[in-house]
Order: sequence, then C-alpha cells, then structure tokens
Amino acid sequence: MGHRLKAFNIGSATLATMAFSGFLLFAGTPQVKADDCQERIRHADHELHKAAKRHGWDSPQAQERRQQLREAREYCWQHGSRWWDEDSHRWRSDRDWDDHDHDHDRDHDH
Repeated sequence: MGHRLKAFNIGSATLATMAFSGFLLFAGTPQVKADDCQERIRHADHELHKAAKRHGWDSPQAQERRQQLREAREYCWQHGSRWWDEDSHRWRSDRDWDDHDHDHDRDHDH
C-alpha cells in the first residue's frame, strides 16, 4: 500500500508538471505567431520596395514580390485574424489589405 501511495504522488507531480509545461508552451504560442507574422510581412514589404526601386513599381519582379506580400498577409490572417501594416507600423484587424495596396499603388503613380 505504501508503494502505491508513493507512486501516485510521483505520478501526480509529474502530471502536474507536464500540464503546467503545456500551459506555458500554449501561452507563449500567440506571441511567437505574432512575431513570426510581423517579420514575414516586414520582410515581404522590404523585398517589394527593393524590387520596385531596382526594376520599377510595375515590373514583373515587383509584381512577384507584391504577391509574396499578399501571401504573408493571408498567412497571418488565417493564423491570427490580423495582419501587420508595415507602412503605419500597427496591427490591422480588418482584412482590407487589397484596399491598402490600391492606396499604396496610387502613391507611387506620380
């Protein structure tokens, strides 16, 4: 009977530790995703501007980078229902990046 009680206590402690570790892992996940999303979008936006400067805003290279930026935003939207707006340095909770891109394109038409 004594061995069963000790085994139960050790098992309970192990289970409690595992549960707490799982909680910490789960609690940390949204921040990792937010950082990952922000970095994905920031990088894609930077690559778009680099391609536009080098090849022109309407070049095939810029179009390809624009598509990569859309994909990064879509990924973030699917994984967190928000996307990072690199131009205004804030998170957006509306899926309105197409409108944002059209405004951005007009800024470069001059």
